[in-house]
Amino acid sequence: MQFQATAGNQAAASLQDKVAIVSGSCSGIGEAIARELAARGAQVVVNYPFPQLESSAKAIVESLPTPCIAVEADLSTTTGPGELVKQTVAKFGRVNILVNNAGAAVNLPLEEHTLAHWDKLVNLNGRGTFLLTKEVLPYLPKKEAGGGGRIVNIVSISARAPPPHQTIYAGTKGMVESFTRCWAKELPPKYGCTVNAVSPGATRTPAFPERGSKEYELLQPTIDGTPCGPRMGDPEEIAHAVVFLCEERSRWINGTNIFVTGGLYVD
Repeated sequence: MQFQATAGNQAAASLQDKVAIVSGSCSGIGEAIARELAARGAQVVVNYPFPQLESSAKAIVESLPTPCIAVEADLSTTTGPGELVKQTVAKFGRVNILVNNAGAAVNLPLEEHTLAHWDKLVNLNGRGTFLLTKEVLPYLPKKEAGGGGRIVNIVSISARAPPPHQTIYAGTKGMVESFTRCWAKELPPKYGCTVNAVSPGATRTPAFPERGSKEYELLQPTIDGTPCGPRMGDPEEIAHAVVFLCEERSRWINGTNIFVTGGLYVD
């Protein structure tokens, strides 16, 4: 199956034949990114961490308009990132786009955070992003052939304006933002790619605290104070920013962090 471009859907064909890995993409923001990439013609690798999510991931793949695959890989382990890239290259032979989306959050007072929480968040949010990016580099388009690879890291408003109870989560997202700044200077001269970030604010996903919970009550004043309107963002709004950074027209954008927060955070 090949995505066909017509005069009416040139924008939709902007990523035709590109191969994209989206980590943590069987729900929420990651799923929305995978769907938007496929809608623009990309062949997407939908990643899920545990066997019980296989049916959900495969259902997403079957609903996408381009040839896509689902790959089980727990990116909080030291072997998961390599396995994800290995299966991607075995199927498609290359990687054009990497979206480092997989992440976890724990919202607790500092006194209640444990070493287990630390290991969970640092291993996935920080080390997982680090290892997956390292594994992808050899398979990006060669600089000598024009380059054009894209790396987009999903950070968070919490990296710049953390609320209470996000000590570890905010710290790991700050780590990923620093990765972005470092890699944006280091990698383009070697690989001809760009490296950028997208930072969502409060976004309506299954992982977000439920309305009525203590965590939601803590965030309610922040949500109500959003300049563009007293609401959370939608995953599709995050996906639109990510996909723009993956397109050819964004080739001169590098080292940028786009805040998709309704103006809640202004840099």
